[in-house]
Amino acid sequence: MRQVSLEELLEAGCHFGHQVTRSNPKARDFIFEAREGVHIIDLSKTKEGLEEAGRFVKSVASKEGSVMVVVGTKRQAKGIIEEEVKKAKDSIGTPDTDGIFFVTNRWIGGLLTNFSEVSKNFQKLIDLTAKIQSPDEREKFTKKEVGGWEKERQKLEGLYGGVFKIAKTPDLLFIVDSHLEDLAVKEASKMGVATVAIVDTNADPQAVDYPIPANDDAVGSIDLIVKYIMEAWVEGRKASQTQNSKLKTQKEEAKEPLKGLKKEKPKDEKSKVSKPKKVKEDKLDVKSKSGTVKKTS
Repeated sequence: MRQVSLEELLEAGCHFGHQVTRSNPKARDFIFEAREGVHIIDLSKTKEGLEEAGRFVKSVASKEGSVMVVVGTKRQAKGIIEEEVKKAKDSIGTPDTDGIFFVTNRWIGGLLTNFSEVSKNFQKLIDLTAKIQSPDEREKFTKKEVGGWEKERQKLEGLYGGVFKIAKTPDLLFIVDSHLEDLAVKEASKMGVATVAIVDTNADPQAVDYPIPANDDAVGSIDLIVKYIMEAWVEGRKASQTQNSKLKTQKEEAKEPLKGLKKEKPKDEKSKVSKPKKVKEDKLDVKSKSGTVKKTS
């Protein structure tokens, strides 16, 4: 993980908080001072929180099958999140196992607390897309009906486009603006899903597992933090892939010496004990009760 300097954070505008009248009392621990009615965030706390969050994200990404959902529905965050997620997916190079999903339109209520029901809409989107792309299916219906499908698909795509391929409850939520996305934070807390979030001076940092105290409105601040977290995920995922590749190679190498060995039948090492030959005994003729015995041929 690369180190973030205080100069980078300052240039990105991470230090600007909200107006003093809008501040959350629980956020006072990372407020440096107030200037002209606006709170200034202590950038040393921002650096500390960002690096700690990065290490945690990397550790989660290194676990096979782990999933992260990036949540940011505010206008400034949408484009940045979609772009950085695409870059991360391309960098990892395995679309089916990169484990990154995103929500940029609005939080889907029940995504964590009622996943089984919400996933039915995911399947509906998949089925609609398949029907629209199939010429045979389109021929069976009128243009008006097919047009209705397309409108429904676009609606579902807008809501679930970034998460409809998710197959399980995520292991981690990365949230831009924990105050705005309070429903996502509550669902994650209820379901025991870890949360990493940008927390401004109007939010409660105690509601998040790994708070990053910073400006959640400035494009530069959001861009810097999102990039750092995505880099952490990519590093963790690549480390996992490298480890799995090494284990696979070791297993194959261990099997190679055994391939040349022919299966031999186990030898019977039991000593063969020769049975003593039966000696033909002469017939005995008892001639008297006194015990005298005569051999008879």
